[in-house]
Amino acid sequence: MILQNVSLEVQNHLTILGANGSGKSTLAKAICGLVPYEGEIKLNARNVEELSLKEKAKTISYIPAKLEIYDNFIRVEEFVLLGRFPYKKSFFDYSKEDKNIVEETLEFLKISHLKERSVSSLSSGEQQLTLIAQALAQRSRIIIFDEPTANLDPSNSKTIAQRIKGLKERCQIVLITHDLHLACYVDSPILFIKEKTGRYYEREFFEDATLHELYGVEFSSLAVKYD
Repeated sequence: MILQNVSLEVQNHLTILGANGSGKSTLAKAICGLVPYEGEIKLNARNVEELSLKEKAKTISYIPAKLEIYDNFIRVEEFVLLGRFPYKKSFFDYSKEDKNIVEETLEFLKISHLKERSVSSLSSGEQQLTLIAQALAQRSRIIIFDEPTANLDPSNSKTIAQRIKGLKERCQIVLITHDLHLACYVDSPILFIKEKTGRYYEREFFEDATLHELYGVEFSSLAVKYD
């Protein structure tokens, strides 16, 4: 048992925090229907288990902490275009609309200059932006980010943080992170997972007393300025 007695309704953005091994990623994968679970998870009042793969893909996107490439030669444009697969008719090529959406997405994230590059040749930050681009092209209403700034340098972390916060105007964001500064910057309600259950916070989470109680250590302000 990884999590138990977790019950909540998420109507807007959410950030999930907790110690290593607390079940943050497991919860995210369960929400997407990627791992088996007991209990009930609903998207738009429908059980996740009842949704077809294409229906789930149109509703929710999961962005892992690290890109795993199955084709070392796939170009950025081709990789992002795969986000349109749920909308593609069987035995037909991607439509002009699909390709226009990809182009608009690459421009929105300011990575159009990378579209002819192979994904395997990109830096970690560029790969993370490419993952975000594919999720945006998918046009899902909900996007789950799982440790998006893990293994990134401060400059790339700042870029990713700004893109994530900017996306809050376009879709519902669920952010999983260990980066408390990123969580504070994105400014969403907090679900803190501890001892197999969850505690929900609106505003008071980043007070020193609360952080000390939950993490058991003292905190000092040393962080990259994201604004």
